Amino acid sequence: MSITITRRGVMEAIGLAAAAAPFSSLEAQTSDMVSFMAIGDWGRRGEPHQHAVAETMGRLAQQIGSRFTLALGDNFYGSGVQSIDDTLWQESFEGVYTAPSLKHRWYAIMGNHDYKGNPQAQVDYSRKSRRWTMPGRYYVIPGSSIGVPNADLFMTDTTPLVSGYRRDAAAIAEYHLSDQNADAQYVWLDRELSASKAEWKLVFGHHPIFSGGVHGDSKDLIANMLPMLKKHGVQAYVCGHDHDMQHISRDGLHFIATGCGSTVRPVGKVDGTKFAVSTSGLSLWRLGHDRLDLAFYDWAASKVYETSIARDGSETRPAKPAHKDEDAG
Repeated sequence: MSITITRRGVMEAIGLAAAAAPFSSLEAQTSDMVSFMAIGDWGRRGEPHQHAVAETMGRLAQQIGSRFTLALGDNFYGSGVQSIDDTLWQESFEGVYTAPSLKHRWYAIMGNHDYKGNPQAQVDYSRKSRRWTMPGRYYVIPGSSIGVPNADLFMTDTTPLVSGYRRDAAAIAEYHLSDQNADAQYVWLDRELSASKAEWKLVFGHHPIFSGGVHGDSKDLIANMLPMLKKHGVQAYVCGHDHDMQHISRDGLHFIATGCGSTVRPVGKVDGTKFAVSTSGLSLWRLGHDRLDLAFYDWAASKVYETSIARDGSETRPAKPAHKDEDAG
C-alpha cells in the first residue's frame, strides 16, 4: 500500500501536535477567560508565509475557542485597497483565512500601507462583510461585547499620529491623511481612557512605541501617546509595523509587537526586551478577570514564547522562550 505525503498533511500533523496545549506552561484557563488572536502586516495575496500562518491560525483558533481576531494594520500590501470591490479583499483576506474557526469578527485598524490606497474603503467594507469590523478609523471594543466585562480594548489609528508621513509634499501625496487630525484623535483617546471603568485597559495600534525592529522607537508616540497610557493605567500596548515578534517591558507597561503575518525583518535587543525573534507567525491571547496570557506561534505551528501578565502589570509566571537560541532577551 502506497502512502502519499502532502505539505498540507504534514502541516496538519505539526499543527495538531503543537496545538495540544497552546498555553502549556501557564495556569489553566478559567471560566471567565476569553481567547482571541492578533496579527499585523499580513495582506500579501497569500505569500510569503501568509497562507501557512493562516493555516496555523485556523487550527489554533479551533483549539483555543478563539472569539475574534485583531488585525493590526498593513492589511493590504503594497498600497491598500481602492474600493469595497477591490480584488485584494478576496486575494489577501477572504480567500486566505478560510478556516471555519476564523469566520468570527475581525476587528481591524489601518497601517501606513493602507493609507496609500483608499482608507475609507476599509471602513466601508464593514457594511459588506459579516466578519470584517472597522466602525471607524479608531474606536473602542467594550469588554461587555467580547465577554470580559472588566476590560476595554482601544483601537487606535497611528499613521496620522506619526509626523513623518506629513514631512513633505511627496509624503502628503503618497499617504492620504489630509482629512485626519492627530490632535482630535488624542483628545478622543484621553477622553475614552478616562471614561473607562474597566480594570483592564489594552491599547492597540499599528506603529510601535518602543521597538528593537527595523523601524525602531516612535518619537511621536513616545512624546504624545505614552504619557497618556501611563496616566490612565494601561497595562499593554500591542502593535505591528516592525515585522517580528517582540515583548518589551518598561515604563510600567508591556509593549507587544506581532507584525509578522507574512514577511519578516531583523530584530534586536533594546532596553526592556524580554523576547524578540524574526519569524512569520501570530499571537494567541487569553484575557480574564485577573490575568492576560500571551503565546507566540510561528508559521509552522511551533510555539516560541509565552508569558502571563497580571492586572497590576507584573508577570504572574516567568516569561518562557520555547527556543533559547531565538530569544533576543
